[in-house]
Amino acid sequence: MNTICKNCHQTFSGNYCSNCSQSAETHRLDIHFIWHDIQHGLFHFDKGIFYSAKELFTRPGHTIREYIEGQRVQHFKPISLIIVLATLYGLLYHLLHINLMGTGSSNEIIDSEKFNEWVATHFAWVTLATIPFYTLGTYLSFRKQNYNITELFILNTFKGSQRLFFHIFLLPVYYYFNHSEHIKTVTAIVYFADIILIFWTNIQFFNKISKTKAFVLSILSHAIFLIAFIAFVALGIFIFNKMHY
Repeated sequence: MNTICKNCHQTFSGNYCSNCSQSAETHRLDIHFIWHDIQHGLFHFDKGIFYSAKELFTRPGHTIREYIEGQRVQHFKPISLIIVLATLYGLLYHLLHINLMGTGSSNEIIDSEKFNEWVATHFAWVTLATIPFYTLGTYLSFRKQNYNITELFILNTFKGSQRLFFHIFLLPVYYYFNHSEHIKTVTAIVYFADIILIFWTNIQFFNKISKTKAFVLSILSHAIFLIAFIAFVALGIFIFNKMHY
């Protein structure tokens, strides 16, 4: 039985495309895909990281949509990618002694110095922990666009990697302004740039609706993310304080 490759459109028979080597099986993304990615992706480091980096800053929404639709052979696996980048960022953040939290006062609920160190040490897991909240916002806002929750999780995983590439590139800037009065201004500018990247990617990815509608829904999606994530963090702080005081 002949198969048309979803990556290069070559007609072939067998389990793999004879032209580009992509698997004949590119099922719709679901929970089994994520489990397989976690099991195998971390141990198969290929050259796709450079291709993914280029695509995420030239045509992010289009390349993520193509990945979800089956063009996957050239990309670095999304969950592996974000773990690798988050680990690298956290390590460099720690080694450079960067503190984006500022110097806190003794009256604060949490010691900002200790919190900054904890975040740097556990940055990969902190980054992964935000993805479900981003996905929740995307799912509730774009639920009529015919993507399942796993596919939107992969979308937000790629968007997380995009922001990590950007932040790694900005580490020299963070280092230069570290412990200065301008560091909070720098972080505010970077946060605004992050939002631009998210909205730009969404507008490209959801190309079946108008750019205006995609922009408005992106605002709603980010608002849902902020509310859900802040509520989660507040609950965590409340539980932590109850357990230790």
